[in-house]
Amino acid sequence: MSTSTTDMSPEQRVNTVFELLQISSKKEHIDGEMTQLDHALQAAQLAKNDGADEETILAALLLDIGSLIPLTEQRSDTPGKEGIGYKLTDMARTVGFHVSSAFRNLGFSNKTSELIESNVMAKRYILTVDPLYIDNSKPVTVSYAMLRGGQLSPTEMAEFQKDPLFKQKVQLAKWDAAATKTTDITPPALDTYRDMAIRNILMSMRTLY
Repeated sequence: MSTSTTDMSPEQRVNTVFELLQISSKKEHIDGEMTQLDHALQAAQLAKNDGADEETILAALLLDIGSLIPLTEQRSDTPGKEGIGYKLTDMARTVGFHVSSAFRNLGFSNKTSELIESNVMAKRYILTVDPLYIDNSKPVTVSYAMLRGGQLSPTEMAEFQKDPLFKQKVQLAKWDAAATKTTDITPPALDTYRDMAIRNILMSMRTLY
């Protein structure tokens, strides 16, 4: 029988996510130049260097974690076959790169979850307003944004700019893109962020009661 996320301690919830990130140390990032874990750590370090708050730093760290969950592990109806991917997406039941609902269900803050969810929209925004984005970005990054809607319409643009987290969402996408080509930063180990992640969940839990 699988363990419900509501029965898991904050430490257990963080362990679930960090196990996935550790697995990513053996998986190549989509840009082909580093592992997915290295990319996540680079993005988090860039956010930290720019003075981002803890919720935003965590979003940078966890941004692409949905891509680490194989489709076959998203959900299993066979007892005992759920696995770590199931635990992360049990309630969200979503497939893709940005499983923000899963993070909410694990207890991460709304801000962290929403920032994770925003990456596609933010990349589409940058694609729309920055003519140099295509020239300066990896082809796979541009293709990613194009396949998910391409440039924003004027209506989409106006709506996105009203978002209270608009600037942070755009900046997060920029850190994500920069992390694919950053080589002069040596980020700390993943466990450096463990206490930060636990604090995030505890803070979120306190707001519910």
